[in-house]
Parts: sequence; structure tokens; C-alpha cells
Amino acid sequence: MTLSILDLAPVVSGGTVARALRDTIDLAQRAEGFGYRRYWLAEHHFAPGVASSAPAVLIALVAAATNTIRVGSGAVQLGHRTPLSVVEQFGLIDALHPGRIDLGIGRSGQRRAELTAEASAGPPPEPRAAEVVDGLLIPPPFDYSRLAQHPHLAHAATLLQQPGARTPDFAGQIDDVLAFLAGTHEVRAVPGEGADLEVWILGSSGGQSARVAGERGLPFAANYHVSPSSVLEAVTAYREAFKPSATLAEPYVMVSADAVVAPDEGRARELAKGYDLWVRSIRTGAGAIPYPSAAEADAHVWTDDDRALVQDRLDTRFVGSPGQVADGLRVLRRVTGADELLVTTITHDHEDRVRSYELLADAWDRP
Repeated sequence: MTLSILDLAPVVSGGTVARALRDTIDLAQRAEGFGYRRYWLAEHHFAPGVASSAPAVLIALVAAATNTIRVGSGAVQLGHRTPLSVVEQFGLIDALHPGRIDLGIGRSGQRRAELTAEASAGPPPEPRAAEVVDGLLIPPPFDYSRLAQHPHLAHAATLLQQPGARTPDFAGQIDDVLAFLAGTHEVRAVPGEGADLEVWILGSSGGQSARVAGERGLPFAANYHVSPSSVLEAVTAYREAFKPSATLAEPYVMVSADAVVAPDEGRARELAKGYDLWVRSIRTGAGAIPYPSAAEADAHVWTDDDRALVQDRLDTRFVGSPGQVADGLRVLRRVTGADELLVTTITHDHEDRVRSYELLADAWDRP
């Protein structure tokens, strides 16, 4: 199977964190039966609609509840912790579940600082127009520098690190992670040293994350679902920087996508209604709200500014019948050259989410 799952442990409106976590474990168990390759957990903070704030803890719980599916992070944010703490946490999990754990790493701390600097440098350049590349929509880029200026995010950043702490360069942090795992660092990480982890780098652009992944010969996961405008730049930069390593002889790319599948397109679009309002809450900087029901989504009065905030995400979702979504995802795989796809599905009802993944797995196996 070349499909995997990214789960944010969504909290739905009227639901609880405990219910969201139980649903995550249930979905992981059932996804294993559907044949998915990996089950990754995201890291989000200060978001009432997301329960995956501590991916290492949640990965340990999911790994203990499953048997064969790989479980990992999509991604641990290295700007919020030290390489040693990450290696120790994931080494501990690997000790009980050897050969099944993926350590996916992101660089949110540095990226946030860069966006803040970009915002203070003046207005952004005129956005390029949307284009269709061999059947895949590449929308205009979203201006993340505006989002980085939100007071909520600026304050949140101060709470994720000790006062006065400075995030080191991302490349050096990755080198430390790899040295701790290999046992070549000046100090030993126990647990962690010798752990059988797959180390991944996640990135949304053709910047440092893509280059670091390529230069160190690590697998790379690119975000079409979060930053669809730059996915082709990201995978190109990774491949151009790639150097064979003990891990990989050739580049290996995974690309993420948002999808909702139902027996027919009308039902799928009904299930996907809450997504618009949920993405709006993220893009305003307030943090993901509890995932809305279709009725709550219908009650929202949209402005033109609201729509502009979310349009790229709405236009690049894959929503429809099993065949429609599978065909769309095959286009994404072909155009990006992805070796694997990472699918995120959120619906208000847990069973609808499980069924979406089941239908997609069945359709993906068919020609």
C-alpha cells in the first residue's frame, strides 16, 4: 500500500479530548486492517479542535494498540525541544515497538521567525496566478507572513520554549539527532542510541527543510494539504539536493493531501462541510476550533475576506466518491512523483471518517 494516514486527533464540536483520543486509537486499529502503511500523528498547540499536542505520547499509545502498521510523527517540531529529548522519547518507544516507529521532524520555530521578518520587511510581492500542471491544481500562494504577526501566535511561541531560549540552526539539530541515533555524538542517548527509527524531514517549501533532507539522504514529506502552492518547488528542491546515504540510495518522497470519501459525491460534500470553517479558524491565527458539524458550517455567514483565507485549501481537497478521490490522488502522485501519499480526513462523525478511509483503501487497490 502506498497510502498512509496523518491524524490530528480532531476534537469535534460537542466532543471531548478523551473521545478524540479514543477515536484516534480506534481509527489506527482499523486502518491497520485496511492495509495503510503508516499512521502519523501531528503536533499542534493551543488549538481547542486538535488533541495531538504531544505526538510522542500519542504515538506510544497507538503503537501499543496496533501490531504491524508503522506509527510516527508528522511532525515533531524541533524548534520546541532539543534533539536529545526527541531521540530519548522516540528511542524509548522503539525499545518496545522495534522497527515500527517513524520520527518525522519539522522546523516550525525557525520558520515562524522567518515569516515574522518577512512581514516586517514590507508588503509581499504580487501573488502568481493559479495554474494546472498536468492535471494538478497549483493555487496562488497564501501569505503566511500575515498569519505569523497574529498576537495569539506570537504569545504562544513564547510559551513553547524556556524564557530566553534560542532555536539552533535546523541543519545542526538534524545532525545531532542522527549522531545520537548512530552513537557518534560526544554523549550517549539512552534510550535512543541504535534505535531502529525511520527519520523523515517534513517541509512546505523548497527551503531549508527540503535541502537538509536531500543533503543527508533522508526521506522527505511535502505538504500539498497545508501549502499546495509550493509542493512542486519542495519536491524539486529535495531531489536536486539529494545525496545517497546509508538510509537511501535514491530520493523518497511522500506528499500529503486532504480527502473525504463517501459512496457518492453528494454525501462526501455534505461530510466535508465543516472543513471550510475549521480551516478559517486556523488561518485567522486563533487556532483550530472544534470541528464543526454540517449544520454549524451552514449557519456561518461568509465574507469575501473569509473565502480568500481558505480558498487554496478548499480548491485542493479531494472530495467525492471512492473512484473520484482515488483518481485525483493518482494525479497528485504522478505530477509530484510521490512514492507514497499521506492522507488526512476529518469529519464530524467518527464512523464517517473510518468509512472514508476504508472506501479509499478499497478504491486505491483497484486499477
